[in-house]
Amino acid sequence: MIPPLIVEYALDLGINLIAITDHNASANIVAVQKAASNTPLHILPGMEIQTREEVHSLCLFDTLDQIMQLQKLVTETLPPIKNEAEHFGEQFVVDETGDFIRREEQLLLVSSSLSLNDAWKVVNELGGLFIPAHVNRKAFGLLETLGLVPTDIQIEALEISKHLNPADAVKQFPQIKGYPLIQDGDVHRLDEFNGRMTLFLEKPSIDEIRMAIHSKNNRLIGFS
Repeated sequence: MIPPLIVEYALDLGINLIAITDHNASANIVAVQKAASNTPLHILPGMEIQTREEVHSLCLFDTLDQIMQLQKLVTETLPPIKNEAEHFGEQFVVDETGDFIRREEQLLLVSSSLSLNDAWKVVNELGGLFIPAHVNRKAFGLLETLGLVPTDIQIEALEISKHLNPADAVKQFPQIKGYPLIQDGDVHRLDEFNGRMTLFLEKPSIDEIRMAIHSKNNRLIGFS
């Protein structure tokens, strides 16, 4: 997606906070942040990491330095396989206008050798927020892959797919009962923006989001 169009679509929907969470990648975050400069839209740096178990998890941060440290580790733990664009698609890195800068040569659509526990530990040590993604999905979802929510790591929240409301999710998947749930856009194309989840925060930060997840200090999450 083109950075200026990401910003335009989000603002048209009244969205003022998004995270860029590309698959095992972070190279396009700066471009979207620059495209959003001088607008009300705040861009959090992040990543959707695919762990050794083939589970997708969202890793959210406040700063580029944090995500760059995670990226270095993920790059080191991905298999040294070159991307074949004709089979897997292009992996472009662009600037804030959407102009081409380079191709990412290392294949990103694979699992890191980091385990779920490893990834959770690293993200927490860096001061980020670790949230298993679309846990109800058959492909790369926590429940389909592991059959449960692991109890040996402190899971602060779970993301459910946008096509399932939280109440129905708990009925369908009793393993997630008691865990805070989030439901974001999981946007791969512009028309997938939805703005169904509202965060009531004082400022756009990981600490504020964490308080909203746990309904602390009048920070809340709402669903439409």
